[in-house]
Amino acid sequence: MQRNATHIEIMDTTLRDGEQTSGVSFMPHEKLMICRALLEDLRVDRVEVASARVSEGELEAVQRITRWAAGKDLLDRVEVLGFVDDGKSLDWIERAGARTINLLCKGSRRHCEGQLGKTLQAHAQDIVRNVQMANSRGIAVNLYLEDWSGGMRSDEQYVFQLMDALQGQPIRRYMLPDTLGILNPLELISFMRRMVKRYPTLHFDFHAHNDYDLAVSNVLAAVLSGARGLHTAINGLGERAGNAPLASVQAILKDHFNAQTNINEEQLYKVAHMVESYSGIAIPPNKPITGSAVFTQVAGVHADGDKKKGLYQNALLPERFGRRREYALGKSSGKANIRMNLEELGLELSEEDMRKVTARIIELGDKKELVTQEDLPFIIRDVLKHTDEAERVQLLSYMVSTAYGLRPMAQVRLQIDGQIYEESAQGDGQYDAFVRAVRHIYRDRLGRQFPWLSNYAVTIPPGGRTDALVQTTIEWVFEERNFRTHALDADQTEAAIKATIKLLNLIEPLYQPPQANAPKPM
Repeated sequence: MQRNATHIEIMDTTLRDGEQTSGVSFMPHEKLMICRALLEDLRVDRVEVASARVSEGELEAVQRITRWAAGKDLLDRVEVLGFVDDGKSLDWIERAGARTINLLCKGSRRHCEGQLGKTLQAHAQDIVRNVQMANSRGIAVNLYLEDWSGGMRSDEQYVFQLMDALQGQPIRRYMLPDTLGILNPLELISFMRRMVKRYPTLHFDFHAHNDYDLAVSNVLAAVLSGARGLHTAINGLGERAGNAPLASVQAILKDHFNAQTNINEEQLYKVAHMVESYSGIAIPPNKPITGSAVFTQVAGVHADGDKKKGLYQNALLPERFGRRREYALGKSSGKANIRMNLEELGLELSEEDMRKVTARIIELGDKKELVTQEDLPFIIRDVLKHTDEAERVQLLSYMVSTAYGLRPMAQVRLQIDGQIYEESAQGDGQYDAFVRAVRHIYRDRLGRQFPWLSNYAVTIPPGGRTDALVQTTIEWVFEERNFRTHALDADQTEAAIKATIKLLNLIEPLYQPPQANAPKPM
């Protein structure tokens, strides 16, 4: 659906509502780093960074943010949730250095009478008094109508009477939350249109919750109905089922509504993974825009269509988000997937060789093994058995041992370009001992640099069980290049050793020919 271009203001609440995700607590320096990324890299319009009066740690975090924001002339875009508490929240916000309060009031009669024990009129007077106090201190006010969705459902006259009582007050934005995530898009369209029609000069934000998995749909219904601002969170973080994820909201606003925002789409993936790291909440692989698998074609027919005329691509081009399209290798792979990967490696195969390699990849996929682009040269070598492509580094034998109270030991025998080398070493674990022994061969016997291990991860393949194969993935740095190798085995150490031998064969062509005076093999 296309509409005339409308500018939509984005307020991100990752650092306030997002931090209410169960198990999530950002350190002060992490809050500052995320805030900087939101305002400078992603270019959101506003950030809600905390709730007032929570803790001294929260105060320190907001102070760090406001000092930075003031130096960047961004302080008016930093907001703090506060309460109708006769100035206590305002005192906290002033100490924190912020200049905007998002004042939380009761948007339904049930909350007003049931939680506060007050009449609408008394609550309205309290709100006005706190708004005027903020205005006298030079603190800008946005107003949350908590449980607005419940109020509109059960007693919309309460909402309208409260709004009528507040009209004329120095309130910049009225923020309408679906606090319990109860609305569907049709209800939201009806409720938001009534608000906009009755108060056409006011600015309304909508704040969604995802309890029914309708947060994104409701956000878009709000835009369709006249909302001028939206609240989002990176990766959809938030209390219970979370908030509307910024990446999805941005893509749909642009592609389906022709709406304009200030968001820098190229930074969405990077910031999403920063928040993933700090929050400890993993991004699902199939998460739109930011998931690891969403720009990966698996079916062979899709790769074939893409190669010919981009038939299986839509407006969500990965380049928009600083990413690239990939073609998976596994049991659903066809020749087109494999050819796409081979082209990136600069390799060509005959039709007969391609048939053999495809069969082997399908076989590996049936065993749940993840096949990567880096594996292709090894699969080709194994399948085609070209004698001129024999592995230059071969593991002839090894032994690792561990005992209580003693450091693990490893003895390794390698064949490198036809020469046999043997070394032993101790380490902090069985695999560490193995790597130390191999490093002795490369550094002490061959006089070569040895790659630096930068990351090590062990997982059970999708659908696997605790008694199934484990997958070890290791990342390496060698001569300023990054490499990633992985292997599967029932034993974690064996899988890591296989991945290491893959790496040694991968980098072997990068070594200079041995010098005439190089150390001799044993």
